[in-house]
Amino acid sequence: QVQLVESGGGLVQAGGSLRLSCAASGRTLSNYDMGWFRQAPGKQREFVATITRSGGSTNYLDSVKGRFTISRDNAKNTVFLQMNTLKPEDTAIYYCAAAWGGYFLRYNVNEYDYWGQGTQVTVSS
Repeated sequence: QVQLVESGGGLVQAGGSLRLSCAASGRTLSNYDMGWFRQAPGKQREFVATITRSGGSTNYLDSVKGRFTISRDNAKNTVFLQMNTLKPEDTAIYYCAAAWGGYFLRYNVNEYDYWGQGTQVTVSS
């Protein structure tokens, strides 16, 4: 079992920045490909960013490319999502997720084995 806890969300004005963290416990995070997803009210959960076990490969939702950066520190069992130039449409609950094994970039909800409880990000205009 892997327990994931997100932090770093909050209220920010458009154009601002936030850094989300996802701390893992229970297992070594280096064995897991990781992802960030988000869910806005009334919408389905959508992929935001993914990173392989080693951190060697990443990919992003088109609308966040150039603004968001996913990274990981396996020694600290933590994954990060740096979010810059935030827009009101980025408002959502953000979730981190872990997928066992691989070295794959993973884009679908059903590819992940463990999920955090989410952290709210609100961007005001």
